[in-house]
Amino acid sequence: MKAMILAAGLGTRLQPLTDARPKALVEVAGRPMLYWVIARLARHGFTDIIINAHHFAEQIEAFTAAYGGPGVSLTVSVEEEILDTGGGVRKAGWFFDREEPFLVHNVDVLTDLDLSEMMTAHRASDDGSASGTHSASGALATLAVKGRKSSRHLLFDKVGRLGGWRSDITGETRTVRPMEGPVTALPFLGVYVMSPAALSKMTEPGPFSIIDFFLDLARTGETVQAFRADEARWADLGSVNRIAAAERLFGTDWFADSVEKT
Repeated sequence: MKAMILAAGLGTRLQPLTDARPKALVEVAGRPMLYWVIARLARHGFTDIIINAHHFAEQIEAFTAAYGGPGVSLTVSVEEEILDTGGGVRKAGWFFDREEPFLVHNVDVLTDLDLSEMMTAHRASDDGSASGTHSASGALATLAVKGRKSSRHLLFDKVGRLGGWRSDITGETRTVRPMEGPVTALPFLGVYVMSPAALSKMTEPGPFSIIDFFLDLARTGETVQAFRADEARWADLGSVNRIAAAERLFGTDWFADSVEKT
């Protein structure tokens, strides 16, 4: 299986730690956050992983060249300009199979959600993905979400289909299609599965947000579904304080076990 790690950000919230290195190589529990995401992906059977890079890209290239984890092939997609979360995936589109869905994971997210179960849920929705086609009623994307404290939420209808977005900071709400039944607001976890058919719909020429892309898919009638991961632990690694909180949340034994199994 193939996956992508989004690691091209400048890491401004982590300054001064990112003054001389990319965010992806800032350490969490003694190892770069990029290491932990690769380890999680490998543990769930992802063998081919592409990582986008911009800020100190040569350091990420050196890390991947030296990575010693078994059974994993790493590729780096260097961006001369930051292409945002959607543009980076579009640039790396050549890497993915045209028959199989792939998973995308933010580098500054640490979670123990079941990536294998998430892939299974996506395949079950888009039953044409195995043959390289897209089921008309199936999901083009499956987004990991969790009930947690956040200022931004994705809006889903009663069957878990994306229909909008809301910011509690600005009060803005974007509704892109009619939604039946009660609407559930859930924060995104920075992990999703996408069918290869979605790549052909990425027509923006420059940088663009993957959230805006998902909302556009929903607006045009495509299915973007929620994968509820309410029991999973999740941490944002975007600041020094949050890294320390993540180390406490997951604990020494979890990090040690992840090292042993890779």
